[in-house]
Amino acid sequence: MSASRLLRIGTRSSPMALAQVERVRRMLTGIADVEVVPLTTSGDRWQGALSELGGKGAFTKEVDQALLDGRADLAVHCVKDVPGDRPAPAGTVFAGYLTRDDVRDCLVDPAGRTLDDLPAGTRVGTSAVRRVAQLNLHWPHLTPVPIRGNANSRLAKLDAGDYDVLLLAVAGLHRINLPERITQPIDVDTFVPAVGSGTLVLQCRRDDTAALEIAETLSDRRTAQETEAERTMLHILQGSCHSPIGGYARTEPDGRISLRARVISLDGKTVLDAHEWASDPVVLGTSVAASLLRQGAREILTASLPASPTSSLPASLPASLPAS
Repeated sequence: MSASRLLRIGTRSSPMALAQVERVRRMLTGIADVEVVPLTTSGDRWQGALSELGGKGAFTKEVDQALLDGRADLAVHCVKDVPGDRPAPAGTVFAGYLTRDDVRDCLVDPAGRTLDDLPAGTRVGTSAVRRVAQLNLHWPHLTPVPIRGNANSRLAKLDAGDYDVLLLAVAGLHRINLPERITQPIDVDTFVPAVGSGTLVLQCRRDDTAALEIAETLSDRRTAQETEAERTMLHILQGSCHSPIGGYARTEPDGRISLRARVISLDGKTVLDAHEWASDPVVLGTSVAASLLRQGAREILTASLPASPTSSLPASLPASLPAS
């Protein structure tokens, strides 16, 4: 690919999103010239409950449209922000996965305490139902308090005293060059990470062969397979922003992929775990989802949905799997 090719990268305009694009720009040195196309998404503008905007797609739909309109050639997303209950928008494809960063959640506490040190009633800023459910499982004496905004604005609210502590992603704090704010990384056995944690995906139009070639050049095979296993599981469970689902795949020394997944009631009182190994990521994700459904995941996930006469989740496996 000639460096004379101009590659327009569409992205959210938050500091973290722009830092992620800068990582891609550096990787493209000598391959393509980059123009950044910053976009403010409905998820960035809205300060209410994310569910009222249709879930995680609120952070991606404007970027998707810029790709489809030809205003951008490539998009950079955090995989955990990409909806898991539907495939990539028609005409686009997830073409490359960058080498995965740290997948763990972490505590941010200005006083430097650990989760075990926090007194009853401590206000923990987080809106992720997966985090809330696991917090209620392990530290039920703490008080989850909803919070919105990007990582920088959440830290500002913490420093202003609106919250006592925060739960954030380790990878995100590193990306915005604030690793010193990490008080306690939480191990993945205690807090099963979100599907796609630590992973950036490159999306482009399906018919843009030049952008496809670039994305594939940057893609890490192990990360791609691990992400496919996790997102297959999430897709089959029809996971959304309402879903208390965790999933973490990793490639073992023998080349097989392991996938640990958890579905947990919001009150933390019912926990379903599955942990399996396979060579094929789709087979693995399907098998783990089936195990969770057999254990009763449908009931837990349906109970986590907002009250609606049409709210439902599949009791068995759908015929189709997500496009990659």
